[in-house]
Amino acid sequence: QVQLVESGGGLVQPGGSLRLSCAVSGRTFSNYAMGWFRQAPGKEREFVAAVSWSGFSTYYADSVKGRFTISRDNAKNTVYLQMNSLKPEDTAVYYCAAGFGEGPFKYYTGTNPPSEYDYWGQGTQVTVSS
Repeated sequence: QVQLVESGGGLVQPGGSLRLSCAVSGRTFSNYAMGWFRQAPGKEREFVAAVSWSGFSTYYADSVKGRFTISRDNAKNTVYLQMNSLKPEDTAVYYCAAGFGEGPFKYYTGTNPPSEYDYWGQGTQVTVSS
């Protein structure tokens, strides 16, 4: 089993920044591609960003491109999401996820939907409001 624990959420004013972290334990971190997703009240969980196993390749939803940066540190078993120029519409619970490291083959595109990830954290609330 893989355990994921997010941290770094909170309340921030529009235009502000937050850095989310997701600490991973249980299995070899570098075996998994990692993603960040978010879910606002009344909406489905949506893709935000993803990073490949080595960290070489990153992927973003159009709504966050140019504002958010995903990265990973395989020595620290941690994935990060740096969020800048935050907007009220970024308000949601943010989840990190691990996948594509075990089980039946699944084709990795970088923008895979939530259903294709295997492990999830408990989520961290991000609220953007003045």
